[in-house]
Amino acid sequence: MVSSARSKFMRNWFVIEAIPLYAVISLTVGGAAWYLTRLARGPTVVWTKSNPTPWNDVKPDENVKMLDVNNRFSKSWSRDKL
Repeated sequence: MVSSARSKFMRNWFVIEAIPLYAVISLTVGGAAWYLTRLARGPTVVWTKSNPTPWNDVKPDENVKMLDVNNRFSKSWSRDKL
């Protein structure tokens, strides 16, 4: 009973041609979730009222960008607490 249900499921939903589609879609959804999480934790996003201006905590030598081409910053910015 279980074997026939599993084989029917695999035949209908797990065709070999669909594996690249599943991989690309899952990679895209995972990347989008990671990027939205990264955007939500940025220095210009305010989640609490305790610190209404978190961008004032960023020092002049801290990098807040995802990609720094010139490498002119000595350290990266990080949020201590949410």
